[in-house]
Amino acid sequence: MMTGPREMSRRRLLVVGGLGGLGPTLPALLRAEAAAIDRDREVDGGAPRTPIRSCILVFYYGGPSHIDTFDMKPGAPAEVRGAFGSIATRAPGLRICEHLPGTARVMDRLAILRAMHHPMTNHNAAAFAALCGRSPRKGDLELLGSDRNDPPCLGAALAAMLPTRPGLPTSVAMPHVLYNVVRLPGQDPGFLGSSRAPFQVDGDPSAPGFRLDDLQLADGLTIDRLDRRADLLRRLDDHRRGSDRSVPRDVDTARAMDLLHSPAVRRAFDLSAEDPKLRDRYGRNKLGQSLLLARRLVGAGVRFVTVYDGQHNGQLANWDAHADVFARHKDALLPPADQGFAALIDDLTSRGMLDETLVIAMGEFGRTPRVNAQAGRDHWPHCYSVVLAGGGVRGGIAYGASDKLGAHPDADAVTPADLAATLFWRLGLNPSREILDLERRPYRLAEGRPIRAVFG
Repeated sequence: MMTGPREMSRRRLLVVGGLGGLGPTLPALLRAEAAAIDRDREVDGGAPRTPIRSCILVFYYGGPSHIDTFDMKPGAPAEVRGAFGSIATRAPGLRICEHLPGTARVMDRLAILRAMHHPMTNHNAAAFAALCGRSPRKGDLELLGSDRNDPPCLGAALAAMLPTRPGLPTSVAMPHVLYNVVRLPGQDPGFLGSSRAPFQVDGDPSAPGFRLDDLQLADGLTIDRLDRRADLLRRLDDHRRGSDRSVPRDVDTARAMDLLHSPAVRRAFDLSAEDPKLRDRYGRNKLGQSLLLARRLVGAGVRFVTVYDGQHNGQLANWDAHADVFARHKDALLPPADQGFAALIDDLTSRGMLDETLVIAMGEFGRTPRVNAQAGRDHWPHCYSVVLAGGGVRGGIAYGASDKLGAHPDADAVTPADLAATLFWRLGLNPSREILDLERRPYRLAEGRPIRAVFG
Protein backbone atom coordinates (compact mmCIF):
# COMPACT_ATOMS: atom_id res chain seq x y z
CA MET A 1 0.00 0.00 0.00
CA MET A 2 1.32 3.43 -0.88
CA THR A 3 2.42 5.91 1.77
CA GLY A 4 -0.42 8.28 2.72
CA PRO A 5 -0.08 12.01 2.08
CA ARG A 6 -0.05 12.91 5.77
CA GLU A 7 2.78 10.47 6.52
CA MET A 8 4.76 11.68 3.51
CA SER A 9 4.23 15.37 4.25
CA ARG A 10 5.06 15.01 7.93
CA ARG A 11 8.30 13.13 7.24
CA ARG A 12 9.43 15.79 4.76
CA LEU A 13 8.39 18.65 7.01
CA LEU A 14 10.29 17.20 9.95
CA VAL A 15 13.41 17.15 7.76
CA VAL A 16 13.16 20.76 6.67
CA GLY A 17 10.78 22.36 9.24
CA GLY A 18 9.37 26.38 9.01
CA LEU A 19 7.58 29.28 7.25
CA GLY A 20 8.51 32.36 5.08
CA GLY A 21 7.68 34.29 1.71
CA LEU A 22 4.78 34.04 -0.73
CA GLY A 23 6.27 34.44 -4.20
CA PRO A 24 4.53 35.93 -7.27
CA THR A 25 1.58 38.28 -6.71
CA LEU A 26 -1.94 36.96 -7.08
CA PRO A 27 -2.75 39.15 -10.14
CA ALA A 28 0.30 37.78 -11.97
CA LEU A 29 -0.69 34.23 -11.08
CA LEU A 30 -4.23 34.78 -12.30
CA ARG A 31 -2.96 36.16 -15.61
CA ALA A 32 -0.73 33.11 -16.07
CA GLU A 33 -3.64 30.81 -15.23
CA ALA A 34 -5.90 32.60 -17.71
CA ALA A 35 -3.37 32.05 -20.49
CA ALA A 36 -3.16 28.33 -19.71
CA ILE A 37 -6.92 27.99 -19.36
CA ASP A 38 -7.54 29.51 -22.81
CA ARG A 39 -6.11 26.33 -24.34
CA ASP A 40 -8.65 24.13 -22.59
CA ARG A 41 -11.82 26.16 -22.24
CA GLU A 42 -13.90 24.62 -25.00
CA VAL A 43 -15.71 21.60 -23.57
CA ASP A 44 -17.64 19.19 -25.81
CA GLY A 45 -18.19 21.95 -28.38
CA GLY A 46 -19.93 24.28 -25.91
CA ALA A 47 -19.25 27.95 -25.37
CA PRO A 48 -16.53 28.73 -22.83
CA ARG A 49 -17.39 30.21 -19.44
CA THR A 50 -15.33 32.37 -17.15
CA PRO A 51 -13.59 29.84 -14.87
CA ILE A 52 -14.17 29.92 -11.14
CA ARG A 53 -11.30 30.14 -8.68
CA SER A 54 -12.01 27.32 -6.25
CA CYS A 55 -14.26 24.55 -4.95
CA ILE A 56 -15.24 23.32 -1.49
CA LEU A 57 -16.44 19.71 -1.39
CA VAL A 58 -18.30 18.70 1.79
CA PHE A 59 -18.41 14.92 2.02
CA TYR A 60 -20.89 13.37 4.46
CA TYR A 61 -19.40 9.93 4.95
CA GLY A 62 -21.85 7.08 5.48
CA GLY A 63 -24.61 8.34 3.19
CA PRO A 64 -27.30 10.81 4.34
CA SER A 65 -30.91 9.82 3.73
CA HIS A 66 -32.10 11.77 0.69
CA ILE A 67 -35.75 10.99 1.52
CA ASP A 68 -35.32 12.54 4.98
CA THR A 69 -33.48 15.66 3.79
CA PHE A 70 -33.74 17.00 0.21
CA ASP A 71 -36.15 14.67 -1.61
CA MET A 72 -39.01 14.07 0.78
CA LYS A 73 -42.00 11.98 -0.27
CA PRO A 74 -45.00 13.19 1.78
CA GLY A 75 -47.47 11.28 -0.43
CA ALA A 76 -45.70 7.94 -0.11
CA PRO A 77 -46.63 5.15 2.35
CA ALA A 78 -45.50 5.68 5.95
CA GLU A 79 -42.67 3.16 5.65
CA VAL A 80 -41.21 5.33 2.87
CA ARG A 81 -42.00 8.92 3.85
CA GLY A 82 -40.64 8.47 7.37
CA ALA A 83 -41.10 10.58 10.50
CA PHE A 84 -40.07 14.05 9.34
CA GLY A 85 -42.19 16.85 7.98
CA SER A 86 -41.12 19.43 5.43
CA ILE A 87 -40.75 23.21 5.55
CA ALA A 88 -40.90 25.97 2.95
CA THR A 89 -37.63 27.49 1.77
CA ARG A 90 -36.48 30.77 0.24
CA ALA A 91 -37.12 29.11 -3.14
CA PRO A 92 -40.87 29.20 -3.87
CA GLY A 93 -42.36 25.72 -4.13
CA LEU A 94 -39.18 23.97 -2.99
CA ARG A 95 -39.54 22.20 0.37
CA ILE A 96 -36.96 20.31 2.39
CA CYS A 97 -36.70 18.60 5.78
CA GLU A 98 -38.01 20.47 8.82
CA HIS A 99 -34.68 19.89 10.56
CA LEU A 100 -32.78 21.95 7.97
CA PRO A 101 -33.96 25.48 8.80
CA GLY A 102 -30.61 27.12 8.03
CA THR A 103 -30.38 25.42 4.66
CA ALA A 104 -33.98 26.40 3.90
CA ARG A 105 -33.01 30.03 4.52
CA VAL A 106 -30.23 29.92 1.90
CA MET A 107 -32.08 27.70 -0.61
CA ASP A 108 -32.34 30.60 -3.06
CA ARG A 109 -28.60 30.12 -3.62
CA LEU A 110 -28.66 26.31 -3.86
CA ALA A 111 -29.45 23.74 -6.53
CA ILE A 112 -30.48 20.20 -5.58
CA LEU A 113 -29.55 17.35 -7.92
CA ARG A 114 -32.29 14.82 -7.14
CA ALA A 115 -31.36 12.08 -9.58
CA MET A 116 -27.73 11.27 -8.81
CA HIS A 117 -27.01 7.56 -9.12
CA HIS A 118 -24.30 4.89 -9.52
CA PRO A 119 -24.15 1.09 -8.95
CA MET A 120 -21.75 0.89 -5.96
CA THR A 121 -23.55 -0.42 -2.85
CA ASN A 122 -20.73 -0.61 -0.29
CA HIS A 123 -19.00 2.34 1.37
CA ASN A 124 -15.51 1.80 -0.02
CA ALA A 125 -16.45 1.38 -3.66
CA ALA A 126 -19.08 4.14 -3.43
CA ALA A 127 -16.64 6.56 -1.80
CA PHE A 128 -14.17 5.88 -4.59
CA ALA A 129 -16.88 6.63 -7.16
CA ALA A 130 -17.88 9.84 -5.40
CA LEU A 131 -14.39 11.19 -4.66
CA CYS A 132 -12.76 10.14 -7.94
CA GLY A 133 -15.74 10.63 -10.26
CA ARG A 134 -15.49 7.13 -11.74
CA SER A 135 -16.24 3.55 -10.75
CA PRO A 136 -13.38 1.50 -9.29
CA ARG A 137 -11.86 -1.03 -11.66
CA LYS A 138 -12.84 -3.92 -9.37
CA GLY A 139 -16.47 -2.84 -9.42
CA ASP A 140 -18.77 -3.13 -6.42
CA LEU A 141 -16.41 -4.98 -4.11
CA GLU A 142 -15.43 -4.04 -0.56
CA LEU A 143 -12.17 -2.44 -1.68
CA LEU A 144 -9.51 -3.07 0.94
CA GLY A 145 -7.11 -0.23 0.40
CA SER A 146 -5.86 1.77 -2.55
CA ASP A 147 -3.62 0.71 -5.41
CA ARG A 148 -0.80 2.99 -6.58
CA ASN A 149 -2.11 2.65 -10.15
CA ASP A 150 -5.66 3.70 -9.22
CA PRO A 151 -7.13 6.77 -10.91
CA PRO A 152 -6.60 9.86 -8.74
CA CYS A 153 -9.01 11.60 -6.41
CA LEU A 154 -10.44 14.87 -7.69
CA GLY A 155 -8.05 17.01 -5.67
CA ALA A 156 -5.00 15.19 -7.01
CA ALA A 157 -6.21 15.50 -10.60
CA LEU A 158 -6.65 19.24 -10.10
CA ALA A 159 -3.17 19.49 -8.58
CA ALA A 160 -1.79 17.90 -11.75
CA MET A 161 -3.81 20.03 -14.18
CA LEU A 162 -4.00 23.51 -12.65
CA PRO A 163 -1.07 25.95 -12.53
CA THR A 164 0.76 25.80 -9.21
CA ARG A 165 0.54 28.78 -6.90
CA PRO A 166 3.89 28.94 -5.07
CA GLY A 167 3.57 28.66 -1.33
CA LEU A 168 0.07 27.16 -1.48
CA PRO A 169 -1.16 23.58 -1.88
CA THR A 170 -3.61 23.16 -4.76
CA SER A 171 -5.73 20.73 -2.74
CA VAL A 172 -6.34 20.32 1.00
CA ALA A 173 -8.29 17.56 2.78
CA MET A 174 -9.48 17.80 6.40
CA PRO A 175 -10.05 17.41 9.31
CA HIS A 176 -9.05 13.73 9.29
CA VAL A 177 -8.42 10.76 7.05
CA LEU A 178 -11.50 8.59 6.56
CA TYR A 179 -11.34 4.90 7.48
CA ASN A 180 -13.69 1.99 7.01
CA VAL A 181 -11.60 -0.92 8.30
CA VAL A 182 -8.87 0.40 5.99
CA ARG A 183 -8.10 3.86 4.72
CA LEU A 184 -11.18 4.66 2.64
CA PRO A 185 -10.41 4.50 -1.10
CA GLY A 186 -10.87 7.71 -3.06
CA GLN A 187 -8.65 9.93 -0.93
CA ASP A 188 -5.36 9.24 -2.71
CA PRO A 189 -3.45 10.54 -5.76
CA GLY A 190 -3.18 7.07 -7.30
CA PHE A 191 -0.98 6.92 -10.39
CA LEU A 192 -0.25 10.67 -10.22
CA GLY A 193 2.03 10.03 -7.23
CA SER A 194 2.48 11.56 -3.79
CA SER A 195 3.52 14.98 -5.10
CA ARG A 196 -0.10 15.47 -6.25
CA ALA A 197 -1.66 14.24 -3.01
CA PRO A 198 -3.97 16.63 -1.17
CA PHE A 199 -2.31 18.31 1.79
CA GLN A 200 -3.84 16.36 4.66
CA VAL A 201 -4.94 18.10 7.85
CA ASP A 202 -5.44 15.72 10.75
CA GLY A 203 -6.72 17.71 13.68
CA ASP A 204 -9.86 19.25 15.16
CA PRO A 205 -10.13 22.95 14.21
CA SER A 206 -12.64 23.45 17.05
CA ALA A 207 -10.10 22.36 19.67
CA PRO A 208 -8.58 25.12 21.84
CA GLY A 209 -5.23 26.19 20.47
CA PHE A 210 -5.69 24.31 17.18
CA ARG A 211 -2.52 24.44 15.07
CA LEU A 212 -0.80 22.33 12.46
CA ASP A 213 2.28 20.76 14.04
CA ASP A 214 3.50 19.91 10.55
CA LEU A 215 3.86 23.63 9.80
CA GLN A 216 5.70 24.65 12.96
CA LEU A 217 9.42 25.27 13.29
CA ALA A 218 11.15 22.81 15.59
CA ASP A 219 12.65 24.22 18.76
CA GLY A 220 15.84 26.10 17.96
CA LEU A 221 15.29 26.03 14.19
CA THR A 222 15.39 29.41 12.47
CA ILE A 223 14.49 30.34 8.90
CA ASP A 224 18.21 30.76 8.09
CA ARG A 225 18.99 27.28 9.38
CA LEU A 226 15.99 25.93 7.49
CA ASP A 227 17.26 27.42 4.23
CA ARG A 228 20.77 26.04 4.80
CA ARG A 229 19.31 22.57 5.33
CA ALA A 230 17.22 22.94 2.20
CA ASP A 231 20.27 24.00 0.18
CA LEU A 232 22.17 20.96 1.45
CA LEU A 233 19.27 18.70 0.50
CA ARG A 234 19.19 20.19 -2.99
CA ARG A 235 22.91 19.61 -3.48
CA LEU A 236 22.61 16.03 -2.20
CA ASP A 237 19.70 15.53 -4.58
CA ASP A 238 21.72 16.88 -7.52
CA HIS A 239 24.65 14.63 -6.58
CA ARG A 240 22.33 11.62 -6.35
CA ARG A 241 20.91 12.34 -9.77
CA GLY A 242 24.28 13.18 -11.35
CA SER A 243 23.97 13.09 -15.11
CA ASP A 244 21.14 10.57 -14.99
CA ARG A 245 18.06 12.73 -15.59
CA SER A 246 15.80 9.68 -15.32
CA VAL A 247 16.21 9.93 -11.53
CA PRO A 248 13.41 12.27 -10.40
CA ARG A 249 13.99 15.35 -8.29
CA ASP A 250 12.80 15.19 -4.70
CA VAL A 251 9.50 16.95 -5.33
CA ASP A 252 8.12 16.13 -1.88
CA THR A 253 10.87 18.10 -0.18
CA ALA A 254 10.34 21.01 -2.57
CA ARG A 255 6.62 20.90 -1.85
CA ALA A 256 7.25 20.90 1.89
CA MET A 257 9.60 23.87 1.60
CA ASP A 258 6.99 25.87 -0.31
CA LEU A 259 4.49 25.33 2.49
CA LEU A 260 6.96 25.97 5.26
CA HIS A 261 7.95 29.32 3.71
CA SER A 262 4.40 30.51 3.09
CA PRO A 263 2.87 33.23 5.28
CA ALA A 264 -0.36 32.72 3.30
CA VAL A 265 -0.61 29.16 4.63
CA ARG A 266 0.19 30.26 8.17
CA ARG A 267 -2.47 33.00 8.08
CA ALA A 268 -5.08 30.75 6.47
CA PHE A 269 -4.81 28.13 9.21
CA ASP A 270 -5.00 30.70 12.02
CA LEU A 271 -8.64 30.50 13.08
CA SER A 272 -7.93 32.76 16.06
CA ALA A 273 -7.96 35.66 13.58
CA GLU A 274 -11.70 35.17 13.01
CA ASP A 275 -14.41 37.08 14.86
CA PRO A 276 -15.67 34.81 17.67
CA LYS A 277 -19.25 35.62 16.67
CA LEU A 278 -18.61 34.29 13.17
CA ARG A 279 -17.06 31.15 14.63
CA ASP A 280 -20.20 30.72 16.72
CA ARG A 281 -22.38 31.02 13.61
CA TYR A 282 -20.53 28.12 11.99
CA GLY A 283 -20.86 26.04 15.15
CA ARG A 284 -18.14 25.33 17.68
CA ASN A 285 -17.72 21.75 16.53
CA LYS A 286 -15.36 19.84 14.26
CA LEU A 287 -17.51 20.16 11.14
CA GLY A 288 -18.45 23.80 11.61
CA GLN A 289 -14.90 24.99 12.22
CA SER A 290 -13.61 22.85 9.35
CA LEU A 291 -16.04 24.63 7.02
CA LEU A 292 -14.83 27.99 8.30
CA LEU A 293 -11.24 26.88 7.74
CA ALA A 294 -12.20 25.80 4.21
CA ARG A 295 -13.49 29.31 3.52
CA ARG A 296 -10.21 30.78 4.80
CA LEU A 297 -8.19 28.42 2.60
CA VAL A 298 -10.01 29.19 -0.65
CA GLY A 299 -9.79 32.87 0.25
CA ALA A 300 -6.03 32.47 0.49
CA GLY A 301 -5.87 30.85 -2.96
CA VAL A 302 -6.22 27.10 -2.36
CA ARG A 303 -8.14 25.70 -5.31
CA PHE A 304 -9.87 22.62 -3.87
CA VAL A 305 -10.76 21.84 -0.25
CA THR A 306 -12.43 18.61 0.86
CA VAL A 307 -14.13 18.61 4.27
CA TYR A 308 -14.92 15.12 5.57
CA ASP A 309 -17.82 14.79 8.00
CA GLY A 310 -17.98 11.47 9.81
CA GLN A 311 -15.11 9.12 10.46
CA HIS A 312 -15.64 5.54 11.59
CA ASN A 313 -18.15 2.99 10.34
CA GLY A 314 -20.71 1.93 12.94
CA GLN A 315 -20.40 5.01 15.16
CA LEU A 316 -22.94 7.76 15.65
CA ALA A 317 -20.48 10.28 14.23
CA ASN A 318 -21.27 9.28 10.65
CA TRP A 319 -24.34 9.05 8.43
CA ASP A 320 -24.52 5.25 8.09
CA ALA A 321 -27.89 4.97 9.83
CA HIS A 322 -28.89 1.31 9.49
CA ALA A 323 -30.83 1.77 12.75
CA ASP A 324 -32.63 4.72 14.35
CA VAL A 325 -32.27 6.82 11.22
CA PHE A 326 -34.69 9.51 12.42
CA ALA A 327 -33.22 9.98 15.89
CA ARG A 328 -29.66 10.02 14.54
CA HIS A 329 -30.45 12.52 11.80
CA LYS A 330 -32.53 14.78 14.04
CA ASP A 331 -30.36 14.76 17.17
CA ALA A 332 -26.78 14.18 16.03
CA LEU A 333 -26.25 14.67 12.30
CA LEU A 334 -28.51 17.32 10.81
CA PRO A 335 -28.08 20.16 13.35
CA PRO A 336 -24.30 20.72 12.91
CA ALA A 337 -24.50 20.01 9.17
CA ASP A 338 -27.33 22.50 8.70
CA GLN A 339 -25.74 25.21 10.82
CA GLY A 340 -22.28 24.93 9.30
CA PHE A 341 -23.44 24.69 5.70
CA ALA A 342 -25.78 27.68 5.94
CA ALA A 343 -23.05 29.73 7.63
CA LEU A 344 -20.61 28.84 4.84
CA ILE A 345 -23.04 29.96 2.12
CA ASP A 346 -23.79 33.22 3.97
CA ASP A 347 -20.11 33.87 4.65
CA LEU A 348 -19.05 33.29 1.04
CA THR A 349 -21.90 35.53 -0.13
CA SER A 350 -21.06 38.40 2.24
CA ARG A 351 -17.42 38.36 1.09
CA GLY A 352 -18.31 38.34 -2.61
CA MET A 353 -16.76 34.86 -2.97
CA LEU A 354 -19.77 32.69 -3.77
CA ASP A 355 -19.84 33.34 -7.52
CA GLU A 356 -16.19 32.26 -7.85
CA THR A 357 -16.42 29.30 -5.44
CA LEU A 358 -18.34 26.13 -6.26
CA VAL A 359 -19.67 24.33 -3.18
CA ILE A 360 -20.62 20.65 -3.44
CA ALA A 361 -22.33 18.81 -0.56
CA MET A 362 -22.82 15.06 -0.90
CA GLY A 363 -22.43 11.58 0.53
CA GLU A 364 -21.31 8.45 -1.28
CA PHE A 365 -24.94 7.33 -1.70
CA GLY A 366 -28.41 7.74 -0.20
CA ARG A 367 -30.55 5.41 1.90
CA THR A 368 -33.19 2.82 1.02
CA PRO A 369 -36.67 4.17 0.33
CA ARG A 370 -38.27 1.78 2.83
CA VAL A 371 -37.44 1.92 6.52
CA ASN A 372 -36.08 -1.39 7.85
CA ALA A 373 -37.01 -3.37 10.96
CA GLN A 374 -34.48 -1.43 13.07
CA ALA A 375 -36.08 1.92 12.15
CA GLY A 376 -33.12 2.60 9.88
CA ARG A 377 -32.41 2.84 6.19
CA ASP A 378 -29.74 0.86 4.36
CA HIS A 379 -27.36 1.73 1.51
CA TRP A 380 -28.98 3.04 -1.69
CA PRO A 381 -26.85 4.33 -4.59
CA HIS A 382 -29.58 4.00 -7.20
CA CYS A 383 -30.97 7.50 -6.59
CA TYR A 384 -29.93 10.18 -4.12
CA SER A 385 -29.44 13.93 -3.77
CA VAL A 386 -26.42 16.23 -4.08
CA VAL A 387 -26.49 19.95 -3.28
CA LEU A 388 -24.59 22.59 -5.26
CA ALA A 389 -24.05 26.28 -4.57
CA GLY A 390 -22.00 29.11 -6.01
CA GLY A 391 -19.71 28.97 -9.00
CA GLY A 392 -22.47 30.22 -11.31
CA VAL A 393 -25.12 27.77 -10.08
CA ARG A 394 -28.74 28.86 -10.65
CA GLY A 395 -30.06 29.03 -7.11
CA GLY A 396 -33.46 27.95 -5.87
CA ILE A 397 -33.90 24.98 -8.20
CA ALA A 398 -34.18 21.21 -8.11
CA TYR A 399 -32.66 19.54 -11.14
CA GLY A 400 -33.79 16.04 -11.96
CA ALA A 401 -36.42 14.01 -10.16
CA SER A 402 -36.77 10.64 -8.51
CA ASP A 403 -39.77 8.38 -8.81
CA LYS A 404 -42.64 8.47 -6.32
CA LEU A 405 -40.70 6.36 -3.80
CA GLY A 406 -37.31 8.05 -4.22
CA ALA A 407 -35.95 4.76 -5.49
CA HIS A 408 -34.82 5.51 -9.05
CA PRO A 409 -34.30 8.52 -11.31
CA ASP A 410 -37.42 9.68 -13.10
CA ALA A 411 -35.91 12.61 -15.02
CA ASP A 412 -32.49 14.12 -15.79
CA ALA A 413 -30.37 11.41 -14.15
CA VAL A 414 -26.73 12.29 -13.47
CA THR A 415 -23.69 10.36 -12.19
CA PRO A 416 -20.52 11.07 -10.20
CA ALA A 417 -18.72 11.19 -13.56
CA ASP A 418 -21.00 14.04 -14.65
CA LEU A 419 -20.37 15.87 -11.39
CA ALA A 420 -16.59 15.47 -11.86
CA ALA A 421 -16.88 16.78 -15.41
CA THR A 422 -18.81 19.76 -14.07
CA LEU A 423 -16.08 20.51 -11.53
CA PHE A 424 -13.29 20.39 -14.11
CA TRP A 425 -15.34 22.43 -16.59
CA ARG A 426 -16.06 25.18 -14.05
CA LEU A 427 -12.38 25.37 -13.13
CA GLY A 428 -11.54 25.93 -16.80
CA LEU A 429 -10.36 22.43 -17.71
CA ASN A 430 -11.60 20.20 -20.51
CA PRO A 431 -13.00 17.01 -18.92
CA SER A 432 -12.07 15.00 -22.01
CA ARG A 433 -8.38 15.84 -21.61
CA GLU A 434 -6.38 12.64 -21.07
CA ILE A 435 -3.88 11.65 -18.40
CA LEU A 436 -1.79 8.46 -18.40
CA ASP A 437 -1.48 5.89 -15.64
CA LEU A 438 1.72 4.05 -14.71
CA GLU A 439 1.18 1.59 -17.55
CA ARG A 440 0.69 4.45 -20.03
CA ARG A 441 -3.02 3.75 -20.36
CA PRO A 442 -5.04 6.90 -21.09
CA TYR A 443 -7.78 8.16 -18.78
CA ARG A 444 -10.05 11.10 -19.42
CA LEU A 445 -10.12 13.59 -16.58
CA ALA A 446 -13.82 12.75 -16.32
CA GLU A 447 -15.92 10.23 -18.18
CA GLY A 448 -19.15 12.23 -17.88
CA ARG A 449 -20.48 15.49 -19.24
CA PRO A 450 -20.87 18.81 -17.40
CA ILE A 451 -24.32 19.39 -15.91
CA ARG A 452 -24.75 22.68 -17.75
CA ALA A 453 -28.45 23.07 -17.06
CA VAL A 454 -27.91 24.06 -13.41
CA PHE A 455 -25.71 27.02 -14.34
CA GLY A 456 -27.06 30.41 -15.37
